[in-house]
Amino acid sequence: MSTTNPLQFLQQVRAEVAKVVWPTRREVLLTTLMVFILSALAATFFSLVDLGIRTVLTYIIGA
Repeated sequence: MSTTNPLQFLQQVRAEVAKVVWPTRREVLLTTLMVFILSALAATFFSLVDLGIRTVLTYIIGA
């Protein structure tokens, strides 16, 4: 395994960071909004499924 001196390492890190494409503010806001919307939809779906299963089990056990 070859060793790299600290200066060369920092130069490589800086070169890699320069390649990073950062999202725009609009992209971040839209992505965040999508996450909130999909989370709400998933929570609603699983709540309805839970309610349905609970209703069916209550009917079966109560009968």
